[in-house]
Amino acid sequence: MTKLSVNINKVATIRNSRGGNIPDVIQVAIDCQSFGANGITVHPRPDERHIRYADVINLQAKVTTEFNIEGNPSPEFIDLIKKTRPSQVTLVPDAHDAITSDAGWDTLANQEFLTEVVAEFKSMGIRTSIFIDPIPEMIRMASKIGTDRIELYTGPYAEAFTKDKEKAIAPFIEAATLAKKLGLGVNAGHDLNLDNLSYLYQNIPWLKEVSIGHSLISDALYMGLEKTIKAYKNCLIIPKSDV
Repeated sequence: MTKLSVNINKVATIRNSRGGNIPDVIQVAIDCQSFGANGITVHPRPDERHIRYADVINLQAKVTTEFNIEGNPSPEFIDLIKKTRPSQVTLVPDAHDAITSDAGWDTLANQEFLTEVVAEFKSMGIRTSIFIDPIPEMIRMASKIGTDRIELYTGPYAEAFTKDKEKAIAPFIEAATLAKKLGLGVNAGHDLNLDNLSYLYQNIPWLKEVSIGHSLISDALYMGLEKTIKAYKNCLIIPKSDV
């Protein structure tokens, strides 16, 4: 089963725009889980413009499914991971001022650094995942680094999907197949939505997890959070006619 992890950063963005604690990100995480989400994802950034480090610490006791913390492994981020001990850490190479993640790691250029970080987190019993583009040589190096999983950056897939979905998915099938052969678990995330998620899953049914925030929270404004989570989970089912 491919797990759905709900990224609640956008909920924190709304809260921060007015101050106070509305909406309550902790309660939203609890509700997402009760509505069927298999995990909660957060991506704290140094400027704390959405999820704050204090939120991450407070969430640790409330996430009873899988807690996935994403981020660039700065010393502050590493200290946060040591305090919270999440189920999974996803290493993302975003700059401190990035609006959103827009590229995966160059695992060749950062081999030594990533090897050290991955080893440190794994020594704590934390599953590690490296955010990566669907480039074979980057995936091969990720395997040598020792990570448990990779997370395929699906922004380019989502962008090309409406033009030619077969062409859009092709490099991701190749990348996921290679990762599987190398013994890596495969996650996916970025710009996945109700239009493109099913096709991704049907072509890569061995995905371990998809992490979705922006589109899911946006859809919830119209559909409600419970119905939206159910709709996304329905995208992670292969139709009986295809089995």
